[in-house]
Amino acid sequence: MYLEIIKSIEPEFEKALDFAQKKVASFRTGRANAAIIEDIKVECFGDLLPIKQLAAISSPSAKQLMVQPWDRSYLEPIEKALQREMSGLSTRVEGASIIITMPPMSEELRKELAKSLVQVDNGAKETIRKYRDQAWSDIQAKTREGLIREDDKFKAKEKLQEVVDKYNSKIDEIVSRKKAEIEG
Repeated sequence: MYLEIIKSIEPEFEKALDFAQKKVASFRTGRANAAIIEDIKVECFGDLLPIKQLAAISSPSAKQLMVQPWDRSYLEPIEKALQREMSGLSTRVEGASIIITMPPMSEELRKELAKSLVQVDNGAKETIRKYRDQAWSDIQAKTREGLIREDDKFKAKEKLQEVVDKYNSKIDEIVSRKKAEIEG
């Protein structure tokens, strides 16, 4: 019974982990990374679409990204969206591509990114704690109802904490890797 309760909250833990991964991937470091721009919304055909649906994004060098729209008519809207959303980046059109050059990171930007990383870390772990507490409450309620034995309640608490620790560890790993990139 308690294993089903724990299994039922694992998808929520996965969502928290996925959120942290996506958020951290979008942080700009000194290296060019498609995740920085791929989800920027572009106004196209009266709709807002992410760049990744309108173009191929590649990294020809460590300091550059190249955006190659599937259709030449996407070039101008993509360039406008990039200039609007990523004002610190230098963009230029070369033929049917947009070249984005990453500026060197300032110490001030590094500190801001480090603060943002802490916020992502705390937010993801807070979500995990919320669902852990919910599962623990469910386990305690089932124990009071006689559906879970008292001995199993403590096994459930240990198992629940193992799962929480596993997800917190994954979040720590993601955050520390990005922190090393930012400082690097």
